Amino acid sequence: MRTLFAALLFMPLAFGSVSAMEKHKLALQISDDDPAKMNAVLNVAANVSKYYTDKGDEVEIQIVAFNAGLNMLRADKSPVLERLKSFKQGMQNVTFDACENTLDSMTRKEGKEPPLVENATRVPAGVVTLMELGAKSWTIIRP
Repeated sequence: MRTLFAALLFMPLAFGSVSAMEKHKLALQISDDDPAKMNAVLNVAANVSKYYTDKGDEVEIQIVAFNAGLNMLRADKSPVLERLKSFKQGMQNVTFDACENTLDSMTRKEGKEPPLVENATRVPAGVVTLMELGAKSWTIIRP
């Protein structure tokens, strides 16, 4: 009986240490060709990353670009190109997803495939990616 009582007494301490470092998951949508919105998405990612890192929590952030927002990830004309380079170097917990549907549409319209920044990962469809992340309990925000 004493052993059971001791085990129950220390049980909250064991679970408390497990939850001390939480894993947060945030998906940010960019679908507009607006430098202010692109910067807002990057600002949110940087602020959320810093907040949780300072708390000792783990945070994973995916920025999903589709429609006109894919211009954010274009190596030839992104208005936030320098910031994307600094994210690649300094924020390993932030990833960038480029919608292949949008990329295919841009390729047909321009006659050649637009170049993407190095840290962009292609996904079949941006909206589907957001839906799948939502189904996996990611928080989805459109700044």
